[in-house]
Amino acid sequence: MISCKEAVARLWTHLDRNLGGPQERELEEHLGLCRHCCGELEFARQARERLRAPAAGVEIPPEARERVERFLERLSKKD
Repeated sequence: MISCKEAVARLWTHLDRNLGGPQERELEEHLGLCRHCCGELEFARQARERLRAPAAGVEIPPEARERVERFLERLSKKD
């Protein structure tokens, strides 16, 4: 089974539906057993949802949104 570090590193790719194959199965297996990583997945889902939701009519430039998503992805890869 993969480690929590490896699972968290795969979460954003999983949310983008770009994982697939054995990596997807390993992640799903890990998430089925690890509450901590399930919490990380939920946090990532909520963060992505908030980034995509319009904020009181204010449009976020695509470049800013991409920078924030990259930043959040880097945070998820840290130990």
